[in-house]
Amino acid sequence: MAAYGLIVQHEKLLLCRLSSYLALDAGFWTLPGGGVDFGEDPADAMVREVHEETGLLVKPASLLAIDSFKDENDRRHFHGIRIIYRAEVIGGELRYELEGSTDFCAWWSFEEAKALPLVGLANLGINLAFAQP
Repeated sequence: MAAYGLIVQHEKLLLCRLSSYLALDAGFWTLPGGGVDFGEDPADAMVREVHEETGLLVKPASLLAIDSFKDENDRRHFHGIRIIYRAEVIGGELRYELEGSTDFCAWWSFEEAKALPLVGLANLGINLAFAQP
């Protein structure tokens, strides 16, 4: 299980680039967030992971989505649950994670974000962030 923050400011979405630490999908963009530790509240995990990857201090504003996915092939059978929170920045300064799963973070408009190499979670985040009411 993993928890992610969807953070929008000035009509731009914060995305993080996956590092070569995760050889699979390196160079692709995703939402900031990551794994929930055993016994940890998913909202607390989102706050912790966003801070680790971006330097920003956030608070959960609302639960946006729960995404369930599977990856089945000859090598593995994996089922993941991803919890996405709308998050508000309450402090910190944008910086990049060193020697972690991401190596760069940036704010992107809808058009800019759609032109990036994206993992599925980022596509979901973009659609949630820029959905028309």
